[in-house]
Amino acid sequence: MTLIAVEEHWILPELAAALEAVPPETRDESLAFNNTGDHRQRLEDLGAGRIAAMDAQGIDVSIIALTPPGTHPLPPGEALRLSRTANDVAAAAVGAHPSRLRAMSTLPLSSPGDVAGELERAAGLGHVGTMVYGRSGDRFLDDPAYYDFFAAAEELRQPVFIHPQVPSAAVRDASYRGLGPATDLALATFGWGWHLDTATAALRLILRGTFDRHPGLQVVLGHWGEMLLFWLNRANGLAKVAGLRHSVADYVRSNFVITTSGMFDPVLLQHARSVVSADRLVFSTDYPFQHPAGAEIESFLAHFPSGPEREKFSSANAAALFGIDL
Repeated sequence: MTLIAVEEHWILPELAAALEAVPPETRDESLAFNNTGDHRQRLEDLGAGRIAAMDAQGIDVSIIALTPPGTHPLPPGEALRLSRTANDVAAAAVGAHPSRLRAMSTLPLSSPGDVAGELERAAGLGHVGTMVYGRSGDRFLDDPAYYDFFAAAEELRQPVFIHPQVPSAAVRDASYRGLGPATDLALATFGWGWHLDTATAALRLILRGTFDRHPGLQVVLGHWGEMLLFWLNRANGLAKVAGLRHSVADYVRSNFVITTSGMFDPVLLQHARSVVSADRLVFSTDYPFQHPAGAEIESFLAHFPSGPEREKFSSANAAALFGIDL
């Protein structure tokens, strides 16, 4: 059975240096996770080491995406330059391993006027989608400044993966401080804050009318939908207030694709199947932050109730979404 992994990270050393040079008071603390254990070595490897890791896991195709926080925290000019460099490097990696790798583009969201153009350029290089974050500085992803970006993503059939990021300083001060530095950061990131922040970004896109304007736009959420699938009954009440054409749940079931991010929990699988169906689920490991063994992946796949559903999840849905020939 073919296995396509859609959220597999890499790092551009030049970008990492630029992000680490940001003043401490505004630097993204989650950069520390990129240097934990052997993460940095794995992130930098777009060649033999990565292919060997895929082979060991039984992964046929990996869709690589730049590791958080992308270029979002950088000044506009630097963000554009390094986004272009990252997209060129990723395209070269795909060219070196055309049967094993695909790539999502990096976009300079701190320079809104350049985002749609870079998306189009990256699509021309062969990128199959793009990875963004819910906010750049104080500007939310649903801001009208990005309307051209979403129009271009729909027209170019480029799925938009919204990846978690550290909540803003104001939110962290209000909700994620006072427990000690290590616990504060963990609570604000993988323990809670990352996921709530991303679900909020997705909800804001819905409430802004993004999918009424762009019904063909497809958005990917990791970590089993970043909590959103567990709250649709309550979130549906927002649709009437916002004057939307459909319920929040309808948009989620029509415009969102959900991936695992290496969280191979059969309970979460069954819940996601019941909310959005197997037609909206795709496989990912969140490499290298999650690095499941092949046996663990195989065991998880056995929890699908039928071969056709298993095939949709393992490859068919991702192939259709990202335009990958199997």
